[in-house]
Amino acid sequence: MLETAKNGEDVNAIMLEIGRRAKAAARPLSIASAERKHAALIAMADALLARSSEILAANAIDLDNASKTGVAKAFIDRLTLNAGRIRDMADGMRAIAEFKDPVGAVIAEWDRPNGLHIERVRTPLGVIGVIYESRPNVTADAGALCLKAGNAVILRGGSDSFHSSRAIHACLADGLRAAGLPEDAIQMVPVADRAAVGAMLTGLNGAIDVIVPRGGKSLVARVQNEARVPVFAHLEGLCHIYVDASADLDMARKVVVNAKMRRTGICGAAETLLIDRNAADRLAGPLLEALADAGCEVRVSEELKDLVPGLKAASEEDWATEYLDAIISAKLVDGISGAIEHINQWSSSHTEAVIAENPAVVERFFSEIDSAILLHNASTQFADGGEFGMGGEIGIATGKMHARGPVGVEQLTSFKYRVRGTGQVRP
Repeated sequence: MLETAKNGEDVNAIMLEIGRRAKAAARPLSIASAERKHAALIAMADALLARSSEILAANAIDLDNASKTGVAKAFIDRLTLNAGRIRDMADGMRAIAEFKDPVGAVIAEWDRPNGLHIERVRTPLGVIGVIYESRPNVTADAGALCLKAGNAVILRGGSDSFHSSRAIHACLADGLRAAGLPEDAIQMVPVADRAAVGAMLTGLNGAIDVIVPRGGKSLVARVQNEARVPVFAHLEGLCHIYVDASADLDMARKVVVNAKMRRTGICGAAETLLIDRNAADRLAGPLLEALADAGCEVRVSEELKDLVPGLKAASEEDWATEYLDAIISAKLVDGISGAIEHINQWSSSHTEAVIAENPAVVERFFSEIDSAILLHNASTQFADGGEFGMGGEIGIATGKMHARGPVGVEQLTSFKYRVRGTGQVRP
């Protein structure tokens, strides 16, 4: 059974104590050696593999509970763990362990005419609150990334992944103990009450420095609306892929199907396909048929419906929908200008891709669209911190302050200035 508190007051007391302990752990963690953090991450990875049977047993409970509620297939995919996914989590931790320690790294330095030497240096953010829903792997990713960046973290997983996340967290605690780091550096909220989220959004009396939400539109919207501390977030992944008249058809077909169908439930999955009207006769039929053959429901504009009969008509609502399922909307546009206009109107500023061989088209796409991630001749499913070489990510930030795109180790730091003098005084 999920643990619940007796009332809201009890939840608030639990959360304030978690915040106090996290803040206390943040200071020793901020000055922990690179070697000690490395040792903790390796020990965590080892524990994930050694205790994989426990994790899978816990995940089986969550999956059984979810199946009884009749949730969508995409939701089950996000919730499911297997030996391969546990191995991927462990590999991700090992990759993060091998990164250069960001804490103390000099970002920039310069000398002033008066002889002062100034350095801008990376520092931990402090305490990070991560609120997420059905992805239990976020427990491992967030814990590892925050640790590497010298931050304490409070993890609040969803009730759907409660047992899985707790089993993974036990492995993280093993790693902290093995390396002699404070166990309170990575804490898991032990209650399923929604009041715990509200408590975190208040900042827990100044304990939390940043909130990172990962989940559905309603969760992220609530966090952005109610949080009293800074938020790294994206509201939804309404990702587009534009196929230009200059595109290679075989490449376009391969990339479009992968962008939509590799994993439909992730935020980097393509949700809208835009096709250059100037090459509709050459491109539309093969692309839409390839999607349908892959098991995707294709919803098209009236113009495409006439060109490729038998497909479902798209409504205005489809252009604003993040399906997270095997569904895609498609329409014809007037070349790169039409694609830019549509994307700038409907995009959530997450990820967009262009398939084209014309360099001028690519340059306009890259310069006139301001989403966090832009790709040329590649699948939108590469919108992932691990694929960027970051080892993992806490999420994709679509805002424009501090962190943008995959939030990895470096994005989980701030900076301070170190100024070295030789007795200078200001006249």
